[in-house]
Amino acid sequence: MSLLDPKSWQPHPLSGPEYAVTEPATGDTLATVTLAGAEDVERSAAAASAAQTEWARLPHFVRAGVLRKAGDLFSAHADELREWLVRESGSIPGKADFELHVAAQECYEAAALASRPAGQVLPSEAPRLSYTRRVPVGVVGVIAPFNAPLILSIRSVAPALALGNAVILKPDPRTAVCGGLSLAAVFAEAGLPEGLFHVLPGGPDVGQALVADPRVPVISFTGSTAAGRAVGEAAGRHLKRAHLELGGNSALIVLEDADIEAVISTAAWGSFFHQGQICMTTGRHLVHDSLYEEYVERLAVKADSLAVGDPNREQVHLGPIIDDNQLAKVRGLVEASTAQGAKLAAGGTHEKLFYRPTVLAGLDDSTPAYAEEVFGPVAPVRSFSTVDEAAALAAAGPYGLSLGIVTGDAARGLDLAERIPTGIVHINDQTVNDEAVAPFGGIAASGTGARFGGEANVEAFTDVRWTTVRADVATYPF
Repeated sequence: MSLLDPKSWQPHPLSGPEYAVTEPATGDTLATVTLAGAEDVERSAAAASAAQTEWARLPHFVRAGVLRKAGDLFSAHADELREWLVRESGSIPGKADFELHVAAQECYEAAALASRPAGQVLPSEAPRLSYTRRVPVGVVGVIAPFNAPLILSIRSVAPALALGNAVILKPDPRTAVCGGLSLAAVFAEAGLPEGLFHVLPGGPDVGQALVADPRVPVISFTGSTAAGRAVGEAAGRHLKRAHLELGGNSALIVLEDADIEAVISTAAWGSFFHQGQICMTTGRHLVHDSLYEEYVERLAVKADSLAVGDPNREQVHLGPIIDDNQLAKVRGLVEASTAQGAKLAAGGTHEKLFYRPTVLAGLDDSTPAYAEEVFGPVAPVRSFSTVDEAAALAAAGPYGLSLGIVTGDAARGLDLAERIPTGIVHINDQTVNDEAVAPFGGIAASGTGARFGGEANVEAFTDVRWTTVRADVATYPF
């Protein structure tokens, strides 16, 4: 049975225009949805706020049961959801399967939050019971992007619901189904009470209204650094918390004792997985002088060997870039880099939205594709001669999301990592990793620190309330 019946895509009418959900590989229209307007945020916030109180009062095992059922449904409907992820977001099937696996795990991990110890008993100078208790914030606003649409929605939606909140989700319109409406269908089938979860696909005006609404005290945003700054500034004006997971230009450091045979696979995956459209993508390859020439040559050969095409109809390694605007950005950064003297070792060409995996060499600090986040399948490679130089290069720039270090001595890699400020570090692995049990987040221009996973979710989606209880009414000097 189909989970996503087109007649029930949006059970509640929205006020915006109709929008054609497009398959980037073919340009075909997959579905037509109605976008939200700012007034829809107001209606949804009112309904969510009204429903949330009773949801929070339910026994913890009831909320946990809904989350466990949702996790099961992501597996039960995997075939249908996989097709949407492949066709709507341009994912290869393996990447879609990874998203579905993580979505289920996020639900299972969130279910465990519902029964998590909720506070502490405190000492008190007065004859009373004094304790803290974690309470839901109320309504959580989630703004999610197109690149890993299911993961980047569910990792906020699931824990927020499990902890007793209602949620309003604004997915990117380009992935309105696999990143938004599919979640609504899953939670409806899982038995989530009506009014607790609202999906409002729309543009910046919807996001602005969500941040401004006084009934939405917490915003969970994943997207570009530029957009995240605007969200953070607006949230600050409205005195509400904003959890920001933003862009990156993550470095992979390859030390002179690395196994060159093994490292090329992890290097290619780090830059080319999902066409490089991932915040953690390896955006800078820093390679020791002694390995640099061979590394560039081998990585270029690997890039040239990868198949690019329609992931729904062919067995390929890379699918399409999401749209023409993103393609123009990728192409522009590569062309600007070669115009400044960078060597094009592989790729640099495209047919429609299918951009070839690209390797650039001969770079410096000013090379555009090295200095900026490309968000495309581009691997800029730069050499270093000392560990001090590697640390300085990796730490340079505004971002601080993920870091990979490849070395024959893991202890040496850990020591080097201590010198490079990032939110995530992987020794002998590339920069793109994610697990439902792990905290995730960057620093500096990459975001406001680790969130998601266990205690980070509790911090993000609850408030601390201090409560005291006396046996008798307190008396005072007047």
